[in-house]
Amino acid sequence: MAGNSRNARIAEIKARLAFWKSVLKKTRAAYIALVDGGVKSYSFPDRTLTKLDVPDLLKQILEAEEKVDELTAQLMGQKPRKAFGIVPRDW
Repeated sequence: MAGNSRNARIAEIKARLAFWKSVLKKTRAAYIALVDGGVKSYSFPDRTLTKLDVPDLLKQILEAEEKVDELTAQLMGQKPRKAFGIVPRDW
């Protein structure tokens, strides 16, 4: 029974990884088209981007790359990163 749960989790991670790779591919294509100067705007099915959107697009690319790296690491058996804070104290 634990094997089915693990397989379902792996399948979900693979589906999420495929999604984020697709997002990354599309945002990179939009970024390159806008930066190269060949187009004044770039259209997705649900929105249109202009050169003014390049900084936001770059931020989206970096976020998508982080997601892809994180999900790839999970598929390789690494545990997700845990966030923690350190509070320096002067005793």
